[in-house]
Amino acid sequence: MMRDGGVELNPILCTALVDVYAKCGDIKSSREVFYGVERDDVSVWNAMITGFATHGLAEEAMRVFSEMEGEHVSPDSITFLGLLTACSHCGLLEEGKGYFDLMRRQFSLQPKLEHYGAMVDLLGRGGKVNEAYELIESMPVEPDLVIWRSLLSSSRTYKNPKLAETAIQNLSKARSGDYVLLSNIYSSTKKWESAQKVRELMKREGIRKAKGKSWVEFGGVIHRFKAGDASHVETNAIYKLLEELIQRTKSQGFVPDTELVLMDVSEEEKEENLNYHSEKLALAFGILKSSPGSEVRIHKNIRMCSDCHNWIKSVSRLLNRVIIIRDRIRFHRFEDGLCSCRDYW
Repeated sequence: MMRDGGVELNPILCTALVDVYAKCGDIKSSREVFYGVERDDVSVWNAMITGFATHGLAEEAMRVFSEMEGEHVSPDSITFLGLLTACSHCGLLEEGKGYFDLMRRQFSLQPKLEHYGAMVDLLGRGGKVNEAYELIESMPVEPDLVIWRSLLSSSRTYKNPKLAETAIQNLSKARSGDYVLLSNIYSSTKKWESAQKVRELMKREGIRKAKGKSWVEFGGVIHRFKAGDASHVETNAIYKLLEELIQRTKSQGFVPDTELVLMDVSEEEKEENLNYHSEKLALAFGILKSSPGSEVRIHKNIRMCSDCHNWIKSVSRLLNRVIIIRDRIRFHRFEDGLCSCRDYW
């Protein structure tokens, strides 16, 4: 359309188009634009590599990098940040290490703070939590809050309270989510007393947990939801459909991940706490208002929990629907009971 209107597709505009489609969740259109324009500027390649990285398509990102080399376009630091992010989101530990070495050895690009952060994230997500900490200790630059939060998050995933405590001690401006993570680590390792102390500290300091929120657009209007929300005008219909979907997915083998509700309460109470997360309400509304077979797109302000992730996989198979969710970390495309992240995020 731009070409028909006589608009010149310069590198800046091409890069912006590739970038905006990817950020809106339409990676297919982003790819089409990329392969339909001149690609002699590194920024266009970077936008495509970063877009694939955000969508967890590491193999696509690496393939584009190979094409980039074949067309003799020199990569820059942003190129390698995209590649490291792609590897981190897909658990490609050895490939990520290879790119980190390649940028220095072959292209004489010195890693910046962001590259070290991506490596810490890559190692932590891959279960190499101690190795991630060793990298932080050996870095030639001062680690920032993002890096310490990455270590804290991986310590939660792999239940390492000692390193979690180290991360918290280095967070000069710890946020509510940081304390919640530490409390959850203690709870997941059955250290209820330590978990309670963290919660008491939060209460004493007036630190409130950031609430998860999800939103979905329908008819040009954005509909927002929070966990247990009952404020929407169609609340009754939303909850009725949600309850139906929960029962139908259970009948097909879905089992709620009650370990996520890190409180010393009954399994039944834990399951009840999981049922009404904001993304589940947003999805029920999206399904309620859209036609069968159409895509449902949802945005969420924090990382999606594994219970919601597994449940939405089940819903995608049950209803034969494509569901796209953008959480704080990345895009997730659910289809036929699978997710584009391959359960690694």
